[in-house]
Amino acid sequence: MDVLTERSSRVVSLAKLHRASVRRTENLFLAEGSNAVDAALGTGRAQRILVRDDAVDRYADLLDRADAERLPVHLINERAADKLADTATAPGIVAVCELLTADPGDVDLTGGFVVVAVEPREPGNAGTLIRCADAMGAAVVLLLGDSVDPHNGKCVRASAGSVFHLPVVVERDVDAALARLREQGLATLATTMDGELPLPAADPVLAGPHAWLFGNEAHGLPAEVIADADHRVSIPIHGRAESLNLAAASAICLYASATARSRRG
Repeated sequence: MDVLTERSSRVVSLAKLHRASVRRTENLFLAEGSNAVDAALGTGRAQRILVRDDAVDRYADLLDRADAERLPVHLINERAADKLADTATAPGIVAVCELLTADPGDVDLTGGFVVVAVEPREPGNAGTLIRCADAMGAAVVLLLGDSVDPHNGKCVRASAGSVFHLPVVVERDVDAALARLREQGLATLATTMDGELPLPAADPVLAGPHAWLFGNEAHGLPAEVIADADHRVSIPIHGRAESLNLAAASAICLYASATARSRRG
């Protein structure tokens, strides 16, 4: 099998998928690293695999699965792997995948609790939120407003494969998306430091259909979103920390949802 170099037309073309505009045009993105490639294969999203020629033995199991599914596998040299990587140290294996985002009208928002990020800008935070939503059994993740692309390489890596496991919806119209949640009978819960509903007292709400609303790291939730939410939920802090970051707050809230729903049976 020929080894593709950083100058080969295929590698040059695929490297352009680091740009969001090219991903949208080509309807493709790159998923790098063993976790992401494993999830891409497991969900049938991978179209082809590229692996560094000196890493074939390391990824033999993944390559065997790709071969069983009759997916094209291409060997690439070290410089080509670096060109395709979105990290300082290339993991040496990449899957080329179809875009994952779901159409809002095709997603059932009533099958459990929903995770909503309003204008998330940091791809690592968005990926962590998707991973946590997957782990806690959320039905869907909504990224609203001027949002990071969930196919961004850092977001895909931070999700540790979870971006392949549950529907992710990108919707620019924040008001329309929140109105759709309410129309489908979900209670909306805004996370705020001074909310009137402490998280330990929220079980009756969390046992029913609901949507958690999280803001971005820099500005939190917009004031109008907080005001329009059905409940403003606060996480009691017992130590001296002034606040929690998005990753910590979302993990605590989503664990509370999963626990309340398991108690309900």
